[in-house]
Amino acid sequence: MSTLETTPPATEVNAPPTQAELPYDDGVPMESQRHKMQMELLIDTFGTWLEDREDGYASGNMLVYFSLAQLKNQDFRGPDFFAVLGVPKGERRSWVVWEEGKGPDVVIELLSPRTAANDKNEKKLIYQNQMRVPDYFWYDPFNPDDWAGFSLVGGVYQAIAPNAENLLVSQALGLALLRWQGNYKGVETTWLRWATLTGELLPTAEEKERSFTEQERQRAEQERQRAEQERQRAQRAELQLQQTVRNLLQTGMTVEQVASITGLTASEIEALYI
Repeated sequence: MSTLETTPPATEVNAPPTQAELPYDDGVPMESQRHKMQMELLIDTFGTWLEDREDGYASGNMLVYFSLAQLKNQDFRGPDFFAVLGVPKGERRSWVVWEEGKGPDVVIELLSPRTAANDKNEKKLIYQNQMRVPDYFWYDPFNPDDWAGFSLVGGVYQAIAPNAENLLVSQALGLALLRWQGNYKGVETTWLRWATLTGELLPTAEEKERSFTEQERQRAEQERQRAEQERQRAQRAELQLQQTVRNLLQTGMTVEQVASITGLTASEIEALYI
C-alpha cells in the first residue's frame, strides 16, 4: 500500500471569528429614553473612575460573545451595562471572550415590563451558569424599589444584602451601587449610580469638569485674597515706618541719625516725612 493511501486527508481548522467579523448590534433598541439615559449614566460614571486606572472597560447594549455554541445558535446577549477589569483600555465593536481572555466582571440589566421576567430568570441563569459573571444586578428605572444584586458563590448566585448605608456592593469591582435622587441631563428622578464603598458618588465627566473648574476658581480666589492680604500688610508696614520716622525726627534726631536706625536713605526719609 502506498504512502498516499495510508495518509489521512488533511482537516481544515477554522479559527474562531474576531470582533471585526462578528455582528455587534442585536438590533434591539433600549426600552425608553429613561433606560438609555440610565445606561449612559452608569457608563459615564464608571468611565471617570477608570481614568485613574491603567486597565478596564465598560459598555452597554453591546453584544457579548461567550461561546462558539452561542454563535452557532445565534444566541446573542447584549447586557444593558457590563464592566471588565484587568483588560487593556480601548474601543471594541463587541466583547468576544475568546479574544479578550475573560468575560464581564459585572453585568447590570435595566428592567422593563417586557424584559423583567427574562432578566430575573433566564438571563440570570445564563450569567450564572454559562458566562460565570461574578456580580449581577438589576434595576427598574421607573420603579427604583425593584433593584437587586447577586454574587457568584460556589457557582451559584447569592443575593447581596444592602449594607448599613443601603449600598449594594460589588466585590468584583470594589465599588457600590446606590439609588440617587437627582437631575441627570434634565431629568429629575431616582437614578442608579456607582459610588465608592463609603458612598461617595463617582462623578460624571461633566460633574468632574465642573468640580475641577470650581476648585480652580476657589484656588484663584484664595490667591487673590492672599495677594490682597499681602498688599494690606505691606501698606500697614509702610504707614508704621512713616510714623516711626516722624516720631524720631520730632525728638530732634537728624535725618542721618534716623537713617542709621531705620536703614533708610536720607532721600527715603525725606520722602516719607513729606
